Amino acid sequence: MALIKHVVCAMSGGVDSSVAALLLKRRGYNVTGVFMKNWDSLDEKGVCTTEKDCEDAYRVCQSLDVPFHQVSYVKEYWHEVFSNLLKEYERGRTPNPDILCNKHIKFNHFHKYAIDTLGADAMATGHYARTSQEDDEVFEQAHTAPPTTLFRDRFEIRNPVKLYKGADLLKDQTFFLSQIPQQALRQTMFPLAGLTKEFVKKMAAEAGFHHVLKKKESMGICFIGERNFENFILEMTSDHFDLQLLCFYFQYLDPKPGNFVSIEDGTVMGTHKGWFTLTLGQRARIGGQRDAWFVVDKDIVTGDVFVAPTTNHPALFRDTVRTERFHWVTEDPPPELARTQMMDCHFRFIHQMPLVPCTVTLNMDGSVWILLSQPVRALTPGQFAVLYKGDECLGSGKITQLGPSEFTLQKGRERMVAAFQRKEQSTPEPDS
Repeated sequence: MALIKHVVCAMSGGVDSSVAALLLKRRGYNVTGVFMKNWDSLDEKGVCTTEKDCEDAYRVCQSLDVPFHQVSYVKEYWHEVFSNLLKEYERGRTPNPDILCNKHIKFNHFHKYAIDTLGADAMATGHYARTSQEDDEVFEQAHTAPPTTLFRDRFEIRNPVKLYKGADLLKDQTFFLSQIPQQALRQTMFPLAGLTKEFVKKMAAEAGFHHVLKKKESMGICFIGERNFENFILEMTSDHFDLQLLCFYFQYLDPKPGNFVSIEDGTVMGTHKGWFTLTLGQRARIGGQRDAWFVVDKDIVTGDVFVAPTTNHPALFRDTVRTERFHWVTEDPPPELARTQMMDCHFRFIHQMPLVPCTVTLNMDGSVWILLSQPVRALTPGQFAVLYKGDECLGSGKITQLGPSEFTLQKGRERMVAAFQRKEQSTPEPDS
């Protein structure tokens, strides 16, 4: 008789992870539910939302008659995700902590806890995503140590697991999984891979999980939730923020007021509370201005935030970005890119934004240049450039550099034309 496989399911107290655990149980696996605590926080009413989510996850596990554990990664989250977020804001960038949370917490610390501490054969999450392997293949994956040398053994036979979009394209979460390590992906199951959100809700209702169905779906930053982020950042800098660790990191983004400056003529339009609360493309709240102005650039040295009138101003559109060293889900660049240093694929830097055709150029240091087929609004340093080839999510890299905006190129062309005209006017007519 075959031994029943042990699967540890990450439980958030929400409908998706609850149904994921339900499906695993129905498939005959030995399931253990684990709730991760990543942040100490109270909501606006002073209620600890983490405790409520943990209780909801526990009730689901009781209903399924499976063991329940909870584990704290507050310290790890602080050092590996939140501190990074603060440093990125300090550099004038706009980070994505949800991608980093998956990379460092769920698919690193939690993965090791599930496999090494709880002795699981695999882990599972409620993400809407698929992989290139069947469930049975997950259990055949042995741990492989990372290479100790700079280059891989050229004779090594590799069969990396690929990451694909989930069946429900509206809920597909591969964008947030684009930085996870290959070893964790090889030992991960996504029970909701072939399901739609509506069907998942129907299953939850039939299973009697009414307490999780009533919950509002979380759409905010993983630890801040639905709070206004500008208020949260400013709250962190006050004397009333209750985490002692915050005293540790340069007083945490002291508010640095500055000017809103027109990108068109350099006019000072107003003042702001701190450039780290503003991101490219958002509307700038400028007192006394009847028309809408939008953030197009930031100078972290002077504190100036450059703004432009209209939401589709050419200063907001660019077609080129560079990333830091790119993370390929399969560990190595696609063969086409490795062979020719160029590849056509698709790009997005915001979850659910339409995919944009692009050409990728691989640099010697592992970073990539991405040339888009059309200018895109508000490309933002600190966000992740996520690449797709068909349904496959290839991986992602943090955007570190932007190409010139359409406004800059337009001004450059105008200067060239003006210079040419001046040269024409100054050239004397030849004697006849």
